[in-house]
Amino acid sequence: MVITGDGKGKTIAAFGQALRAAGHGYRIFVVQFMKGRDYGEYLAVEQYLPMIIIRRSGLDSFVKRGSPSPEDIELARRGFELAREAVMSDEYDMVILDEINVAVDYSLVALEDVITLIKDKPPAVDLVLTGRYAADAIIKLADTVSEVRDIKHHYAAGITARAGIEY
Repeated sequence: MVITGDGKGKTIAAFGQALRAAGHGYRIFVVQFMKGRDYGEYLAVEQYLPMIIIRRSGLDSFVKRGSPSPEDIELARRGFELAREAVMSDEYDMVILDEINVAVDYSLVALEDVITLIKDKPPAVDLVLTGRYAADAIIKLADTVSEVRDIKHHYAAGITARAGIEY
């Protein structure tokens, strides 16, 4: 499953899928690429949802497109390795790679590695990939692709980010 597009709500859609799966007893593993902050979904999972394991794999700062720091690259590499281990472990029913599409677009994770993971994953594991800029090759391999479009965003009206809404 791929959730992509330029609109707000891709990560939350994936966490909604995780919540639905958890209700049916699924074991879920999430890697958040390019995120190091305690976003609301991270705090909620840590506090209320022990059946969901979540790992952050990024800094609490923006990655510079075209020239990511060595630390950004290393954290993404480690995050992808965690994801690969989770997919192949037989311990999880669902693995969510949050912002993996952006990590690929920013050259933090190789597209070929993601394609290999998709092709090699056990059939029983549901894989959810989020983030803008989903590569055509990933879209082609997916069973389900949803695009979140930006029609209107409150940032344009000068409304700033709020806890529980943007983070």
